[in-house]
Parts: sequence; C-alpha cells; structure tokens
Amino acid sequence: MLTRLLILLAAGLITVMAGEPNGAPISNMTKGQIDALLQENGRSGLSIDGRIALWSELFLGMPYSWTATGDGPDAMYETWPLMSLDSSNCMVYCEHVLALSISDSWDNFYNNLQQIRYRDGIIGMRSRNHYTMADWLPQNAWLLEDVSARVGGEFSRTMTRTISHEAFFKGKGIEDMRYVEKDRTITLDYIPKNRLKDIQKKLRNGDILALLFANRDDIFSAHMMMVIVRDGDMFIRESSNSRWSTFESSYGDWSSGKGNWDRYAGIAVMRVREDLNTENRIILPWEIGGMKK
Repeated sequence: MLTRLLILLAAGLITVMAGEPNGAPISNMTKGQIDALLQENGRSGLSIDGRIALWSELFLGMPYSWTATGDGPDAMYETWPLMSLDSSNCMVYCEHVLALSISDSWDNFYNNLQQIRYRDGIIGMRSRNHYTMADWLPQNAWLLEDVSARVGGEFSRTMTRTISHEAFFKGKGIEDMRYVEKDRTITLDYIPKNRLKDIQKKLRNGDILALLFANRDDIFSAHMMMVIVRDGDMFIRESSNSRWSTFESSYGDWSSGKGNWDRYAGIAVMRVREDLNTENRIILPWEIGGMKK
C-alpha cells in the first residue's frame, strides 16, 4: 500500500506537507484531488474491499473527536458538519471510508455518505442510524451483511438487548417523540473475545467489526473498526479516544488487548455483500433506494 501512496503522491493526487498539524493524508487533499482519486479508483480494477484498504489508509493520523460530525449547521440539535476530513471517530471513520469506497466522484461520495448515515438519506437526529447493530447495519443491508455466525462457526454465541430510541432521545433533551421507533428486543450472533485469534483466518480484508459490550442490556456496540490485510499480515484500523487518533495495530496486538478487557463480550462482523464486491463496482446514490427493495 505504501507503493500505492507514493504513486498517488507523484501523480499530484495527494499532497502531504511537512509540519502540517493534521498528519492524515486525506486532510491535506483538496476536494478536486479527492474527486480525481475517486474517478481513478472507479476504473482501477479494485473491488470495494480493495478500495476500503486504500481509503482507510489515507485517514491514519487523523485526530479523534466525539463531535467530528453532526446533522449540519441548520440542524436543531447537533449542528456539527455533515462530514469532516479534519477529525473523526469510530463510526464516522467507517462511514466515510465506506462512502468513498463505493463512489466515483466527490458529489456521489457526499450523497452516498448521507445514505449510509441516515435512514433513506433523510438528514436529521431522528433518522440518523445511531445504534450500530440495531440501526446502522439493518439500514445498510443493501451494502453489508452480518457474517458473525459464519465467521465464528462453532465459537459463535448469541446476545439479546432491548434498544430504546425514546430513552436515547430523552437523554438528549428531545421531547417530541413523533417518528421515533418503538422499543425493540434484538438477538444477534457474536464471537466471544477469547476466540478472536481462533477466527482470524476467517476474517477478510475490508470487514467491519463492532466491539460489543459485555454488561449492558440497552446497547450492543461500544466501538467500530476495520480489518485490513496487507502483504499477508492482518491489521485493525480504528479511530479511538484510547489514543485520540486514527491508527492501525497488528491483529495479534489488538486481539490480545481486547481479549483482556472485562467490559467487552466480543465482536460482530459485517462484510460487503459478495454480489457487490467486484472489480470497478460503483454504487450511485440514486440506485440505493432500488437496492433496498
């Protein structure tokens, strides 16, 4: 991948200036440069998971922020920008990389991002996919599938949680509960933390992992990250307040660390659908509604 980045640097598609306050390459690119790279990647022969590896690398070094994105300056509640290439957090990182990886222009990236982040692309606090496993994954089933049971095999287990949007929004000071989903009790498959090394060979480049709480009954996911395979080795890329940055770790170091943390039960695994993960596959924003049907 380093060779790939050097090619892009030489071609003028990426500019990284010494002493820049943000060391993430994509933060030092113009919209025009990103648009040019999106166009190149759309015809380069890469599949979606290959582009996930490329784009996720360009975020490494980006500062972590709880408030990296919101619902835009005209929103009632979280008025942070709809997108940001200056800071990130775990879900924002995955959303931006996915949107870039299925797009072939800046405009299509921007609109795909809203389709991934919001129910039917409708921007607002109530329509945002807040809960990774209860909202985000089901609403993005047109792109991703839950392969936790398949990857976990004999090691997979199930957990059940009751998700309350009403309680969530009340906690944010919102009183208007129209258009808010009813409480839902959901059971899903997961891979226990003590089996992370046992299932490593079944993970694939571009997989998205959700790290699941062990002792909560009202939420599944604590954190999101991506699996990257490079030169035969496996890495985890994440944006985390553990370092207040976006970084990668070897899978061995990552799995050893998480396996010892009592607050986590294990992981769920999300994967780009097989029928979409083909060379030069681009998804246009106006196609998504039909894909959901």
